[in-house]
Amino acid sequence: MTQLNTTSHLILTGDRPTGPLHLGHYVGSLRQRVALQHQHPQYILIADLQGLTDNGSQPEKVVNNILEVMADYLAVGIRPDLSTICLQSALPALAELTMLYMNIVTVSRVERNPTVKNEILQKGFSRSLPTGFLVYPISQAADITAFGADRVPVGDDQLPMIEQTNEIVHKMNALTGEQTLRRCEAVLSPMGRLPGVDGNAKMSKSLGNALSLSASEVEIHRAVSDMFTDPGHLRISDPGKIEGNVVFTWLDAFHPDTDKVREMKAHYQRGGLGDRVCKNTLEECLQTLLAPIRERRRALINDKETLLGILKQGSEQAHELTQKTLAIVKKGLGLPVMF
Repeated sequence: MTQLNTTSHLILTGDRPTGPLHLGHYVGSLRQRVALQHQHPQYILIADLQGLTDNGSQPEKVVNNILEVMADYLAVGIRPDLSTICLQSALPALAELTMLYMNIVTVSRVERNPTVKNEILQKGFSRSLPTGFLVYPISQAADITAFGADRVPVGDDQLPMIEQTNEIVHKMNALTGEQTLRRCEAVLSPMGRLPGVDGNAKMSKSLGNALSLSASEVEIHRAVSDMFTDPGHLRISDPGKIEGNVVFTWLDAFHPDTDKVREMKAHYQRGGLGDRVCKNTLEECLQTLLAPIRERRRALINDKETLLGILKQGSEQAHELTQKTLAIVKKGLGLPVMF
């Protein structure tokens, strides 16, 4: 893991637009992006092409969520004057670089990627695995290198992607005989993966255990009420466990008063603190956090012209940068650069 310092780095991050973003995204990356945009140049890629790798038969799921994700970005505080938001399908250099890189990566290497292996099992693809999904780590490498990003905020499950990107960088630089591409390093979130409201280690829209950034007051209340705590904490007077207790994990992630959370943990562990009090504290915290995000998002999603304008402007800026990288790579390989 790399800790950013005052030296200028170029950041690339992004999301697949397969649905509105949720609090897992907020803890894992969105909160970090808001801070990073004040420190370093930052590009945020809406990866619609990668979203199609497992949604090719229902492209509307991806298309309909592009502006939803845009609205989420702006609602949490990402500023277009500080971060360049762009659309993957508007940047043809990314697809061309992906094709070039595919020629130097073997099928066996892609299949060894533990993140890809796990996702293939989770999605139950078996032999119906879309080719695009199998090779999406190569597409991610094209994204990272096209922007010249040297810092990539990711979850720890994405570390194999960074490793594979750097392997491609090494191979391409060896082929061209010079430092054509830039190595990158992962920047991990201070907070680990946020569990789902049902206690599942993975929060996911498809699992139905996520709380979206646009969640209503009622949805927040229902989610917190249903949260997993300590099944052995049968009476308020009983000592309770905080390990694996979703309510306390979420309090660690969202409550601004760390001293108060520390005191609550100690009280819960020695007994005398009820689950309802803990859940009420968490709900109050989440209602305060999400209310302004929800209101800003509601206004933004109703102004599609502004969202499209921001996305178009950012994509034009990114197009110029990524085309330059493509031209350098093609020249290094001896391929003609026609445009």
